[in-house]
Amino acid sequence: MKGKFISVAIAGLFILSVSFTAGSAEHTQNDEKKDVPEIFFPGTLSSENFPCSKCHRFRPTDRKQRDLKLAHADIVLKHAEKQRWCLDCHDGDKLRLPNGELIDYDKPYILCGQCHGTVFRDWKAGIHGKTTGMWNGVKVYRICVNCHDPHQPKFKQIAPEKQPLRPTEIKLNLR
Repeated sequence: MKGKFISVAIAGLFILSVSFTAGSAEHTQNDEKKDVPEIFFPGTLSSENFPCSKCHRFRPTDRKQRDLKLAHADIVLKHAEKQRWCLDCHDGDKLRLPNGELIDYDKPYILCGQCHGTVFRDWKAGIHGKTTGMWNGVKVYRICVNCHDPHQPKFKQIAPEKQPLRPTEIKLNLR
């Protein structure tokens, strides 16, 4: 019994030793490697709209905040829409951080972490989001856009499942 307890304690310490530090929400591409998991399932980019320069090479970007009528009219912003506009996060073929730094589209967790610091911290620690892999080996972390639409990140409400039956409520038909 004592040996089993020691094994569990050692496993717990190992897990704690490989977990990631919380850090602040102000991450840049340079310091991201210090505490961000190594392997990701990147979200798929819309082949229709990416790269942005496919269309914007021929047409200048209209920076005026407005309802989109022609291109991107299918995108409905429900993500701090009174405080945000498309170009707060997008800049051509890159994402724009609040400090103006540009990052690649395959690293949206850096952008999301700028405003959602506690969620970013929990994601890095494997608490938020879906993580698969070995407890003592390589882990695969899904990035923000694998689960959330960045323009409407809240999950749609779902109807709760019926409460499970208690064992005393289960009637067996043994005939």
